[in-house]
Amino acid sequence: MSCIELSLLSTSEAVDWVCTLLASTNYTSDISVNKYTRNDESRRQNNWTHTINFYLPNNTKANSRIQEIENLLSPLHRTALTSTLEAYVIAEKPNKLDTKHEPIQIGERFVVLNSDAVDLPNISEKIIIKLKTSLAFGSGLHPATILAIKLLERHVANNMNILDLGSGSGILSVAAAKLGANVLALDNDSVAVEATQDAIARNGVTEKVRVMQASLGRGSEMGNWMGGANTGNVSTISPNGSFDLIVANILGRIHTTLAPDYRQVLYKENQSSSILITSGYDKDYEHSITEALSTQGFELIDSERLDEWVALTHILTPRATL
Repeated sequence: MSCIELSLLSTSEAVDWVCTLLASTNYTSDISVNKYTRNDESRRQNNWTHTINFYLPNNTKANSRIQEIENLLSPLHRTALTSTLEAYVIAEKPNKLDTKHEPIQIGERFVVLNSDAVDLPNISEKIIIKLKTSLAFGSGLHPATILAIKLLERHVANNMNILDLGSGSGILSVAAAKLGANVLALDNDSVAVEATQDAIARNGVTEKVRVMQASLGRGSEMGNWMGGANTGNVSTISPNGSFDLIVANILGRIHTTLAPDYRQVLYKENQSSSILITSGYDKDYEHSITEALSTQGFELIDSERLDEWVALTHILTPRATL
């Protein structure tokens, strides 16, 4: 039976967000993310790094669903994070998409599974995270997410109070909760909030994670961080020193803006050091982010790298001064 193949080009920053938005529709399938290799000069000037393909049944609902997806992704296109959406009728889906969704191991302890998978005997000792197929399989998790999970694995302790800022698909909130933490998951986009809530329910950690549509401090003044229009009536969380650790997998420019807010959230006079894990950016942003955090009294203690992607762990000690 024929189907419709939809295709767009994306920057590295937007890959995870595109997958999260597509998963929210519940009727796209077999999302495929591949490295962009075209040599067209005009397209390379837009910093495209990936080609994203996905498929719809070719039926009477196809046109309305394409329009809905186009509207959903249009903010990313307006902010030059993706190309326009293209659609083609094809005879059948490529056979290469009909593959088994193998477990994805991250770090020493985590394994990500298709939400419909049965836990396998050889991973019974691992911490299992279950996600919608379209968020993790066929495309693979975004490098920034993988790096953040590896750092969480090393730095989360039982009963920590953690802020997951820009929760997106919810995977980092799930990971932190399964390591024993209590989590407040924030995102200023309603689609991301729904995705996080779905992940929390799928993984049975609803008692450990609270999800809110909100921004932190100065973040509320910046609109939707990914350029979308789904912020609605967003609350502002005032920094008040109530968290032991922040994990923020968001755009590089947001980290530099929020550096003072990170300090206010984590600083506790005469108490133990607090931890900040930042990811979502490549090496081009590393210096500016490190400099902004250093100005606020943060000290770099750990890092993870994959290709051009970087994730950093900083601490803020009670003796840190401005």
